[in-house]
Amino acid sequence: MRHHDLLVLGVGSGNVLIDDRFSHLDVAVVAEGPFGGTCLNAGCIPSKMLAVTAEVADGVREAGRHNVRATSDGIDWPAVQERVFGRLDAVARDGEDDRRASDFVTVYRGHARFTGERELLVETDDGPETLHADRIVVAAGGRPVVPPPVADSGLPYETSDTVMRLDEVPERMVVLGGGYIAAELAHVFHAAGTSVTVVEKKETLLAEQDESVASAFTDAVRDQYDLRLGRELVRVEGSPGQLRITLDDDSVIEADALLVAVGRKPNSDTLDLDKAGITCDDNGMIEVDAQLRTGATGVWALGDIVPGPPLKHVANREAEVVAHNLLHPDAPRTMSYDVVPAAVFTRPQIAQVGLTEQEAREQGKEFVVGTRAYEDVAYGWSLEETRGFCKVLVDRGTGRLLGAHVLGPQAATLVQPLVLAMTFGLTARDVAERPLWIHPALTEVVENALRDAM
Repeated sequence: MRHHDLLVLGVGSGNVLIDDRFSHLDVAVVAEGPFGGTCLNAGCIPSKMLAVTAEVADGVREAGRHNVRATSDGIDWPAVQERVFGRLDAVARDGEDDRRASDFVTVYRGHARFTGERELLVETDDGPETLHADRIVVAAGGRPVVPPPVADSGLPYETSDTVMRLDEVPERMVVLGGGYIAAELAHVFHAAGTSVTVVEKKETLLAEQDESVASAFTDAVRDQYDLRLGRELVRVEGSPGQLRITLDDDSVIEADALLVAVGRKPNSDTLDLDKAGITCDDNGMIEVDAQLRTGATGVWALGDIVPGPPLKHVANREAEVVAHNLLHPDAPRTMSYDVVPAAVFTRPQIAQVGLTEQEAREQGKEFVVGTRAYEDVAYGWSLEETRGFCKVLVDRGTGRLLGAHVLGPQAATLVQPLVLAMTFGLTARDVAERPLWIHPALTEVVENALRDAM
């Protein structure tokens, strides 16, 4: 049995917490997948690099609204693949090489499962290794959910883990799901020339967003995709490349490829956590306290395997908290999820923070709504943007922001002043009236939405 002072299970955000502050310790990392985890290899970064490519292609096609005569021969998919994954795969390899070159970190490659208290068995290519550590951080991530009708069909399907690495763009693709992963990938493949059908059991796409955003986004893409809303997949038949997908209304869709994007689940069920005294909630998420400690002595957890928004910026902050607590156990920090922004890199782009209007109603909040359309401000005219808007929810009693939602170009950037306002407890009046807002910048849509709420 090999012993280490600290062992980190996972090489996504778990790997982020290890730096030179830990050089006085004997550290181990266990890697089953490539370094960088989901974000670098199959999530945030490649999907956004592809989304920007799609945005450029769409911009060329829509150049006429700015009186620009432009034509496009389409997206060079093999070249895009080389640019995106040639770069990211090198980063993953370099990340592993750097860890292996470290004089205080040992890398074990293989699947791990607990065999006892702070004890793991790792199935490496060179045979099983039994490891023990004084302290362990579980950051083993998650994986796509695949519904039984798809998994049991025996026919090929794609997930967010695989679809971005397809060698060729399919002519016809069915996207199963209406959340942010489905929305972003549908955008990419539609821009690349794929005929996209979206199957979603709810009546709008992005139903977890604010109701105004979900409705506006669904309307915005109706002429791009074949939308099958309020429908569920019941059967997949046919052969590879010639799929027949039957829905619960007995309609049949023919497609070359099926992308399953109905959500993700934690990898906790692969780790034998019970043998280590680590407990999970009903969703399979490892239960942790505010310091991100599990119920097992000497074990912390972070990332997509713990409750909380499954976002990379959240996981990175969790890694900062865990790293501090490992190094300074007498002055621990806690993790807060009070103000968590998020974005969807589609066309139109979407960003949010805080409560949706429907959540505010359900919680019995007394609030006012402020909205302003992009086309109401000068830079919105420059963009010829007719569907974008900013919406804020303001507490009627305190004047503080309860939530904010932006749909349109640069949404992920525009929401950030509102994130800061919520983080520091500023009122809508403070944010709108105290700083100067550049004219005619697009940020005026945020300023004016706040003034509308006032």
